[in-house]
Order: sequence, then structure tokens, then C-alpha cells
Amino acid sequence: MGSSNEQDEDHHERQQRKCLWVNGPVIIGAGPSGLAAAACLSQNQIPSLILEKSDCIASLWQYRTYDRLKLHLPKHFCELPLMGFPQNFPKYPSKDQFISYMESYASHFSIHPRFNQTVQSAEFDSVSGFWRVSTQDSDYISRWLVVATGENAEPVVPEILGIERFTRTVVHTSMYKSGSEFKNQRVLVVGCGNSGMEVSLDLCRQNAIPHMVVRNTVHVLPREMFGFSTFGIAMGLLKWLPLRLVDKILLLIANLTLGNTDQLGLRRPKTGPIELKNATGKTPVLDVGALSQIRSGKIKVMEGIKEITRNGAKFIDGQEKEFDSIILATGYRSNVPSWLKMCDCFSKDGMPKTPFPNGWKAENGLYTVGFTRRGLLGTASDAMKIANDVAEQWKDGKNRSNSYVIFLKESE
Repeated sequence: MGSSNEQDEDHHERQQRKCLWVNGPVIIGAGPSGLAAAACLSQNQIPSLILEKSDCIASLWQYRTYDRLKLHLPKHFCELPLMGFPQNFPKYPSKDQFISYMESYASHFSIHPRFNQTVQSAEFDSVSGFWRVSTQDSDYISRWLVVATGENAEPVVPEILGIERFTRTVVHTSMYKSGSEFKNQRVLVVGCGNSGMEVSLDLCRQNAIPHMVVRNTVHVLPREMFGFSTFGIAMGLLKWLPLRLVDKILLLIANLTLGNTDQLGLRRPKTGPIELKNATGKTPVLDVGALSQIRSGKIKVMEGIKEITRNGAKFIDGQEKEFDSIILATGYRSNVPSWLKMCDCFSKDGMPKTPFPNGWKAENGLYTVGFTRRGLLGTASDAMKIANDVAEQWKDGKNRSNSYVIFLKESE
């Protein structure tokens, strides 16, 4: 039991907090998923409120991406619902072009997130039938909650033996901007996904010497095959052929165009690239030039790390090397379990327990968007389904509140 002083302080803190009714769904996250959900709801004449912990939309893209990043897929596979990219955009838009597209999207649909609102908890009250979403200064009450924080909410920083001993720079790719900061350095890049490959390529162009750690198997595919996007070819074939046959075709073409990547230290998984992506979310690497640098020896492939030393690293094959910097290209993860309370709909790794294509809807007015492991195509599909489902309830008059709740005007 807490003391009476502690209870008084808690009571006083609750009194200081604003309690605000949201006439429509509360959407958590102002990235592409949150914007798509808000736009689709707006199209159905349903208001919503986005809560965003940062001070801008698409903060992952604005603050946590490197300068040379481009969309890995052609733009028509990355459009948000109801509004396409400008016609003058290239096939693979740059980071800045994608950000400008999302800003135009928010403006077009009059989406005005409430920024600097870090969600500390969200919990369903079975007595009232409403969700209470608590930030650092307010409680938001709504009939519906849309989780749009996505699969990439926070960086994954792995535990590596001895890394605290390293006396030089250690940075996650979320903080990496350009290889110019590492000019002429020997750099250890931990991770061989799309980020690890592109960062290594970027470092090469600044005369750095990247050593890329390949801890696991990885599928590397050409970004394009016969002038068409590999992803587009795969999507077309899947309409007519079984998934595993499509995987075999992709790997056959990849081996013809890229050669045997095993010889470069990049061993392929036994499971095909699309099947593996659907099952685990692990995306195949779409090569944009890193493989040729690996062949030339400018990007050096290393086996797993045994331990980090004061000035470098020891590897499991017995090699020991010195490095000026370490870059962790170790990806991101969902943060939903840290704030969504008393809910059994998400696994420990923050993904919906119900698999695609039905993971968008849970219980008690809870929805998820951007957790399909199918990129922005999956986001668009989720957003439209959520809007249609809420619209049915809206028509039934379930948007009525109790008279004691304080209303939140959109203009506030």
C-alpha cells in the first residue's frame, strides 16, 4: 500500500491531466500507416485523431534514414490509398521525394496529427466500452483504437560481447546519414540486409573500407529482371503459379544474373525468398550495386563476431581486425507491448497474433495497420478495410458518447 501522500500526489496528477473525447478513432502513429488510415476514414466522412510522439509526420523517414535511400520497389507498389505519386517522380523515388509525397498526402486529406504526444499506455475499459489512451499530459477517450506504429518503431541494438570496450564510434543505422562521415575509415558493418548492403555501398563511395558481418543466410535478388522490377514479376507470377514455384523461378533468374552468391560468403536460406518473407518478415536484399563491390573486394564479407575489442573485433573464423567505427545495421522492431495494456492480441515481439490477411482487426474496436510484413501494399489494404469496418459501425450510431465526456474539437 502506498502512503497517503503518494495517493494524494497521484490524485493531483490525474486532476491536472486533460481528459479529451475523440469523436472517431484514435490513431497512434503518423507514419504512412497512420496517414493511410486517417485518409480512408476521412473518405468515409469519419473524423479521427492521430497521436504522434515526434514533431512531424513520417519521423522514421525524416530522422532515421540515410541520405542516399530510395524506395526499393517501383513507386506504384508504394502508393498510399486514394492518392498516387506525382507523375514526374522517378520509378524509384528518393527519400526526400517520398517525404514530400506524404506531406502532400496529409495536406490533401486535411490530416493534422497532434504532435509530441508520447503514448504511455492504451487500455480498454470493459465497463464503459471505451479506450483510454494516455500520453504524458492527456487522456484520450475513444470507441476505436488504431495501432499504426508499425513493424519498425524502434531500433534493434543487439548484445555483442565486449562492445562496451570499443573506444571509438558505434552507431545504429537509424543515426547514419552519409558515408562522408566515415571517409577513409575501416568500418565494421553488422548486418547484411538491405540497410547493411546499402550502407556498405555508400561507404565504398567515400573511400572507406567496409567489413560487412553476415551472421545468417540471406537471399540476394537483382532489383530488376529483364528491365522489370523483380517484385513486380513476382506479384504477376503469383496470380497464376504456386508460391514455391515462383520462388524457384526467381532464384533461377537470380543465379543466372548474379551468379552463385554462396561463393561470396552470402549463403542462401533453404526456404525461398517470398515464402521466407511471408513467414518471418525477413525481406530479401534487392541488389543496387553492393554485390559488384563485394566481388571486387571493396566490401569485405566477414563471418560472425566472436567479440569486440578496444580497437576492433575478433571473428569466429579466428581473424582479428582493427576498426575506426562500428555501424549496426540490425533493423527495427515493434514497440506495441510496451504501451498496449491488458491485450492478448499481440505477440511478445509486437506483431498481431492473427496472421495476414486478417490481422487488421482485433476485439473491442481495436485495429492494426502496417503489420502485414508486406510493405506499403499491405498498409493500403489494411487502411481501407479498417475504414469500411468503422463506417458500418458509424452508420449504426455507435459513435454516440456519454454526456459527461469532454469533446475534443478538431481545431484544437
